[in-house]
Amino acid sequence: MKLSIVIPVYNEERTLAKALSRVLQAPCEGMEKEVLAIDDGSTDRSLEILASFSPPVRIIRHSSNQGKGASLRDGFAAATGEVLLVQDADLEYNPEDYPRLLKPILDGRARVVYGSRFTGERSRMLWVHTMGNRFLTFLTNLLYGSRLSDMETGYKVFHRSALDGIQIESRDFREQPELTVKWLRRGIPILEVPISYRGREHTEGKKIKWMDGVLAALWLIRYRFRR
Repeated sequence: MKLSIVIPVYNEERTLAKALSRVLQAPCEGMEKEVLAIDDGSTDRSLEILASFSPPVRIIRHSSNQGKGASLRDGFAAATGEVLLVQDADLEYNPEDYPRLLKPILDGRARVVYGSRFTGERSRMLWVHTMGNRFLTFLTNLLYGSRLSDMETGYKVFHRSALDGIQIESRDFREQPELTVKWLRRGIPILEVPISYRGREHTEGKKIKWMDGVLAALWLIRYRFRR
């Protein structure tokens, strides 16, 4: 079985080389590994760093910045593995957690697995991000009858069959709730496992803003009543 690791990249020159090295060295339960990086119109040295890792890293390039959702959509379409894993390039998430993320899928216990920051070890998560994440997760559970602890996690792993009939519409960070509720509305259970997490601040390159949380909440409410 092949694992496709999809990495959206936008101006991540400070952490990208280390992140790619750790991804390439990460344990994957004996699976064949494919790494795809989508450069989303970076204006720093990210594309140059990606080129130094090619091969084995496959590069998809956007000529202009289109958003994380657009990057994931293109990455998923280009991936050839039976299992897909989303990996950010900022080192907030630890590739050494791959075995615990993959095990439920390899054991046949789940088609979709989320890595939960709130049941595992986390550090340096700002209180405003903590409250925002908890609120969006609460809203998801309230509207869609789920029991998640971390809907907004960046670690989402799933069997390719879980994407059947699903098209990512969001170009920005709203791809997080979009994928979640589309799986929930199709009756696909989401299994959570604890992961380790080390947050970063906006001065270190973190890109998500408070308005992204507001837009995600509005999307959750609007999609609940969409046919």
